[in-house]
Amino acid sequence: MNARPQAWLRQAINDLDLARLARDNGFHAQACYFASQAAEKALKGALLELGIEPSHTHVLNDLVGALAAQGLEVELLSNLPLKALTRMTITSRYPIDATPPADLFDQADSAQAIETAGAVLGVMEQFDQPPYA
Repeated sequence: MNARPQAWLRQAINDLDLARLARDNGFHAQACYFASQAAEKALKGALLELGIEPSHTHVLNDLVGALAAQGLEVELLSNLPLKALTRMTITSRYPIDATPPADLFDQADSAQAIETAGAVLGVMEQFDQPPYA
C-alpha cells in the first residue's frame, strides 16, 4: 500500500477508536459521527489504493459503487446498513429544529454505528491482501 491510502486507513482506524471512546463515555452522537467518518475514510482509502480519486461525498453506498465499478467484490459491504450510517454523518452533528444531536442518539445507535464501521474496516483490510493488493 502506498503512503496516501495508508494514511486514510490509519485515520479511519483512529476515528473508529475515537467513536468507541465517545460511546464508552456516553457521547453517542459523537460516536455515530466518528464511526461514519471511519467507514468513509476506509472506503476512500481503498479507492485511492486503486488509483481512483474519491468523490467528495459522504454517501457510503456511492463509494461502494465506485469500488464495484473497479471490479472489486463488494457483496459484504453491500449487505451492511450503510444508508443508516450515512444518515448519521449529518444528523449527528447539527441540530434538527430545537433538538440537539445529543438527544437523538443512544447507546444502541452508537453500538450499531461502530459495528458497521468496524465491518467496513475489516473488509477494506481484506482488500489490502492478495488478490487485490
